[in-house]
Amino acid sequence: MMYVKSMKLKNRQHRWLGMSQIIMIVFLLGLLLLSSILHMDTSTLISDSIIRIGMQAVFVLAMLPTIQSGIGLNFGLPLGILCGLLGGLITVENNMTGLGGLFAAILISLPLAVGVGILYGWVLNHMRGSEMMVGNYLNFSIISLMCIGWMVLPFTNKNIIWAMGSGVRSTITLESNYEHILDNLFCIKIAGITIPTGTLLAIAVLCVFMFLFLRSKLGVMMRCSGENAVFGASLGINNNSMRILSTVLSTVLGAVGIIIYSQSYGFYQLYTAPQMMAYPAIAAILIGGATTRRADIGNVILGVILYQSLLTIALPITSELLDNSSLSEILRTIISNGIILYALTKMVGRKV
Repeated sequence: MMYVKSMKLKNRQHRWLGMSQIIMIVFLLGLLLLSSILHMDTSTLISDSIIRIGMQAVFVLAMLPTIQSGIGLNFGLPLGILCGLLGGLITVENNMTGLGGLFAAILISLPLAVGVGILYGWVLNHMRGSEMMVGNYLNFSIISLMCIGWMVLPFTNKNIIWAMGSGVRSTITLESNYEHILDNLFCIKIAGITIPTGTLLAIAVLCVFMFLFLRSKLGVMMRCSGENAVFGASLGINNNSMRILSTVLSTVLGAVGIIIYSQSYGFYQLYTAPQMMAYPAIAAILIGGATTRRADIGNVILGVILYQSLLTIALPITSELLDNSSLSEILRTIISNGIILYALTKMVGRKV
């Protein structure tokens, strides 16, 4: 009981809106004002930002369990993404469509993600102190291994395999399956701004689930283990089990996240495409005010809004100012990696 009160006191002290976040919010508002001065379509920029926020939010949420359990940032997020891609491809193979196809993809990927999450957690338990480095190595290793897997898996649908007759294509369209199925669900337009209500509702449900879980008995045990493993063990908490539980949750969210991402994007991207997907999520939660030891739902929401909005709005404005379309890809790389680099400098455990 005393520990729960102590946790609540620490949470009150952990303000997720720091000076860095205030500066970035002001900068974002300045970009919106500048877009209006340049006579750009500001409503389209805002719409694109909201869509990108919906696409990436679940990946950022997937960082929360591993941070809470003391593992840190989950650089192995692509392990869960691969489970989601495999579940999604099975639905495309069987020509599943609509919301039923989307939910089928999620249901198929869940047991795969749970199994992978257990194995991933077991590996991390044997590599205490180096979890983020190990996650990074696992990410690159498993992605490379699955490049072989995509070539030998027994898919037969002509919409999936190469024209030569074997191997899965690098990009699988979802146009005839469930492209934009959540984006268009209850979609509304306000002053020219398109809001993908269905996607945002799905994200809200996942955030509420995570919020309630972290305040449940099991969630408090996991947070206790992450805050102080020795104290947790003295209370009878199995620290290894809590760490495995957090990796399972993170891996499952990664699997669900790629399905939500892909229905909004309109394609499943395979082979090396998932390799770098953990880094924007890591950058977003750090920009939201999280550290490698502490984070909450507020950090997730604020971080994904700031990161994706800055990335979406800054590039068109920069291209407009420079008036050189050939620089667009270079600018995209500089801006996105610059934001990630800024976020990674805040990984030392102190508040942003």
